[in-house]
Amino acid sequence: MTAPAQPSFLLTPGPLTTSARTRAAMQRDWGSREDDFIALTASLCEKLLEVVRNPGTHVCVPLQGSGTFAVEAAIGTLVPRDGKLLVLVNGAYGKRIVKICQMLGRAYVELVCAEDTPVDPQAVAAALAADPAITHVAAIHCETTTGLWNPLEAVAEVVQQAGRKLIVDAMSSFGALPLHLDEIACEAVIAASGKCLEGVPGMGFVLIDERDLLACAGNSHSLALDLADQYVNLRKTGQWRFTPPTHVLAALHEALVQFEEEGGQPARYARYAENCRTLIAAMGAHGLKRVLPDALQAPIIITFLAPEDPAYDFKTLYDKAKDKGYVLYPGKLTQVETFRVGCIGDLRADDLARASEVLLDTLREMGVKMLVESEA
Repeated sequence: MTAPAQPSFLLTPGPLTTSARTRAAMQRDWGSREDDFIALTASLCEKLLEVVRNPGTHVCVPLQGSGTFAVEAAIGTLVPRDGKLLVLVNGAYGKRIVKICQMLGRAYVELVCAEDTPVDPQAVAAALAADPAITHVAAIHCETTTGLWNPLEAVAEVVQQAGRKLIVDAMSSFGALPLHLDEIACEAVIAASGKCLEGVPGMGFVLIDERDLLACAGNSHSLALDLADQYVNLRKTGQWRFTPPTHVLAALHEALVQFEEEGGQPARYARYAENCRTLIAAMGAHGLKRVLPDALQAPIIITFLAPEDPAYDFKTLYDKAKDKGYVLYPGKLTQVETFRVGCIGDLRADDLARASEVLLDTLREMGVKMLVESEA
């Protein structure tokens, strides 16, 4: 059986289109106990801490698996079994944290707002004042259900004022949106290899205040997901406890080298913002409407309302666009039909302009009349 050709462009929030250099970094096989792999792990962790301007308080704990593995590991390790987590929910990924709490048996309370509405810091302050049992707060930096950018700095301030600990899911923002540990109080930041750093999927990581982490020994519900034990072993031996995804680490390390060459987070944000503006302008000019206004839109993934035309069908749009080398993402909103187009990865504004042309041409081929009429 012949393997299908790799799509040219992944217009998703991860996995992403990666550079040739990143893919080439996976050509070598590594022994996980080799000195040079131990050095690679140490260098990788150092570079990840530099992304968020670590003031010297936090350490990096890498973990096998997707980002959700790291989220579950962080909650299970950092939230005591007799603790309570306030989960800020305005999309699917906040809801996923709630499900993790349910599975782990951790006490939690939800602060829910609409999927197109950012978290209200004053509502967070009120919830904390009303419930002294809450020990931790979990916030999503960029909620990729819609592409919503939550006000992390303001949330961090009220959490600190209330004397609680903040856990940030920065899965779809890390390396692109500003997040500086020398400016905000944050116990832990969670992210993964296959997002805005433009590595490949397979490794999560948590940047944790070292004092808090060392105090968490015995909290975890799991051997494999125990971040405290993982860190102690790394600190002692330089080695992972269990077989690491060696090729994924090598690819991420190379991706971080390119990240630094590009100019770090400010440059990555600027490129993604230009991609986002290009996509929005091209699609909007032909009648496609977005869920979010500019003020709330992170330049990560754009959620478009599905055309109100019986000729529209997402599966058809997806299949036809994929045949042309462009892979979309389905919508996640529960009340209205949408589709999502990512603007991150090893892509430039010209790539997004071409992607827009392909999507619009495909919708025309499907007979979606509102697009044809919008050009008249």
